[in-house]
Amino acid sequence: MNLSLPTIALAMGDPAGISPELTAKLLANDEVRAAAQIVVFGDRRILAEGARIAGVTLDIAVVSPEVAYDASPRPVLIDLGHLALETVKRGEATPEGGAFALENFRRALLMAKEGKADAVCFTPFNKKAMRYVYPKYDDEIRYAAEITGFTGPAREFNVLDSLWNCRVTSHIPLSQVASSLTAEGIVAELDLADRCMRESGLANPRIAVAGLNPHAGDGGNFGREEIDIIEPAVKLAVSKGYNASGPYPADTVYVRARNGEFDGVLTMYHDQGQIAMKLMGFDRGVTMMGGFPFPICTPAHGTAYDIAGRGIANLGASKAALLLAARMAARNRAAKNT
Repeated sequence: MNLSLPTIALAMGDPAGISPELTAKLLANDEVRAAAQIVVFGDRRILAEGARIAGVTLDIAVVSPEVAYDASPRPVLIDLGHLALETVKRGEATPEGGAFALENFRRALLMAKEGKADAVCFTPFNKKAMRYVYPKYDDEIRYAAEITGFTGPAREFNVLDSLWNCRVTSHIPLSQVASSLTAEGIVAELDLADRCMRESGLANPRIAVAGLNPHAGDGGNFGREEIDIIEPAVKLAVSKGYNASGPYPADTVYVRARNGEFDGVLTMYHDQGQIAMKLMGFDRGVTMMGGFPFPICTPAHGTAYDIAGRGIANLGASKAALLLAARMAARNRAAKNT
């Protein structure tokens, strides 16, 4: 194993979608291999089928969970032997596929928790499949916190090239968003966003804060959340030294961010920023789970059941996710050694 590179624990995602071919393409990519030592959790039969579909030849070490692999200079597959190829129903969410992805993710998280990996990545999951075997599966953040015992604040970020999308509320009904906003909560999200963006290499992140209402409330004509909550939060954040500004109308702030005026946008709810980011670069977007002791990254798109097995899955987002994880892990390593 190359100790000079960060180690990434990579979990193979849903076997019925494009995850196996994306995993194979990652392991065959020279830029990825140069950025990190990769340890994959999965099944050699599923990965071999992914490589066949992707049309790549893999140069990896394959070991069982009980075998030490420190001497390997190549990517390593921990072959859990937990899914036979003939049980995979391409393009269909199944309990077998859910169990496969869930166990891979669990192993990758525990490897990072134990300090044996510097970051975690995974190719796309299918939540329906995972709920077949783990009914309370909500999202990756909650599951990661449960498996690792992490109790601090954590949040999902979307990253497109160098532009970050952050949010105050996430997976809650839209009807609950306004009542969930507080100035303290907004400042806490700005703090977490600032820390994660700095870990990625941004020295002084410029974060624009979006309003909640149309035209950022239009001076109170369309709601008072901007006046009573969001603007005071921005002022408090600035007084604490954060490079934040706003609130800005949500329908124009991403135009300004795309043009380079901001490094990130803090939105008030999930789709407020997700729609903009996916329109700008669906095939390159990364989901990064920040706040944990180690980065967790994945492509922002899903399992793409409709194109599974055709060998046309775009590597862009998966590659960007792994390279972001490697970059953040390397900076965290350097910070610990100074």
